[in-house]
Amino acid sequence: MAENKDVDLIFTFFNEMNIIAQLSSNAFDRTLPEALNQSQFSVLNWFFRVDSVATPGRLATAFMVTRGAMTNTLKKLHEKGLVEIQPDETSGRQKRVTITKEGRKVRNAALKSASPLMLELAEHFPVEDLEKHLPFLQAVRKFLDESRYQ
Repeated sequence: MAENKDVDLIFTFFNEMNIIAQLSSNAFDRTLPEALNQSQFSVLNWFFRVDSVATPGRLATAFMVTRGAMTNTLKKLHEKGLVEIQPDETSGRQKRVTITKEGRKVRNAALKSASPLMLELAEHFPVEDLEKHLPFLQAVRKFLDESRYQ
């Protein structure tokens, strides 16, 4: 059973993660190509990490934003030719979103533009340490991701 000191430790752990997320997001955002913001990059990257096709609703749920906010992001990505939005053949109301070849190219270019930042990080923190801690962080992310649906 968790004790108060455990709660304090867990809070400190998540507080550090929050600060790291803010600092790393800000640093990464500065490396993105001018025509791309963090939200747009995140959607493009989702297609690499998760699935090749999604509905706007599924993406909104995945990013924990409103459907309106996701629709706005998708509209901007579509205008730039980075995603394709098509009617779903099985449903008259739903739409299917896929990343385009140009979207893949832009996502990869964004990662390449962040390479100096990643290499600088690797100078201070051995890649082996990051690799060692990655499964733990992935387990925490998976737990929190699954918990949000309960």
